[in-house]
Amino acid sequence: MTYAIRFHQPGGPEVLKWEKVDVGKPGRGEARIRHTAVGLNFVDIYNRSGLYPAQLPSGLGSEAAGVVEEVGEGVTELKAGDRVAYGSSPLGAYAEARLIPTASLVKLPDGIDDQTAAAMMLKGLTVQYLIRQTYRVKSGDTILLHAAAGGVGLILSQWAKHLGATVIGTVSSDEKARLAQAHGCDHTIVYTREDFVKRVDEITAGRKVPVVYDSVGKDTFLKSLDCLAPLGFAVLFGQSSGAVEPLNLGLLAQKGSLFVTRPTLFTYAAKRESLVAMAKELFDVVQSGAVKVEVHQTYPLKDAAKAHADLAGRKTTGSTVLLV
Repeated sequence: MTYAIRFHQPGGPEVLKWEKVDVGKPGRGEARIRHTAVGLNFVDIYNRSGLYPAQLPSGLGSEAAGVVEEVGEGVTELKAGDRVAYGSSPLGAYAEARLIPTASLVKLPDGIDDQTAAAMMLKGLTVQYLIRQTYRVKSGDTILLHAAAGGVGLILSQWAKHLGATVIGTVSSDEKARLAQAHGCDHTIVYTREDFVKRVDEITAGRKVPVVYDSVGKDTFLKSLDCLAPLGFAVLFGQSSGAVEPLNLGLLAQKGSLFVTRPTLFTYAAKRESLVAMAKELFDVVQSGAVKVEVHQTYPLKDAAKAHADLAGRKTTGSTVLLV
């Protein structure tokens, strides 16, 4: 019998239950995957809490690595025994095994192990679209990144540094500042005691930055706008502190004809060819050593509730993986 984490109502970590599930055989265009490692992401909290409503009862998680056990009719690009990973699937990754559309899967190169893959697919693909598509970071840019010691932050800092950018990162503690600095941040701002708008102005000698990457939301967004140079991009890709209040668009004119976007991985990776190209670029920078993906915490999959509590309590850094 196969087990999975499921929830029957939105709420705190306590709603997550370890339950028996019937996986069945793959249908047309599907594969049955036996998971080895599952990625933990803040979006999982949004799904569990009801901020992003799911059809209940529901599985959880959209990022994992594992091995193909069986493929359905019409599947030619994968076979049983292939190592695969995904980062933008329908909910259900918190499971020992599952059925999944093969359009969501990419083959893993030999140089990337399963834990690394589970830790980097959603976060790494997110970074790819953020810095290579939403705003294309180039050599000489100075960028601002909130939550620089988080899973996305550590990957984004390294990749942006590899591209020749100067990275300013905000963090909540000196410990997280040291971690961010070790992963490419040129300047760290401990926002619990420093005004990050003032510090960005000082660091850039008043020029400000062309882009802010903000996954914090309510607590940072309006001040993020004050860090932008004219025609700058505010890229809001999360809301760990809560949803941003309705915005008077006139502010964007007043602050320098600014751009605001709320992108998602599901949009950028919606086409199979886009997903494959994004994953290839991610695998290349990881295998080259330009970006190092480090798993800082692991939990047994059945202890997902504990992992959620620690993530929400900001007790984790970098990437966390649930082991199957």
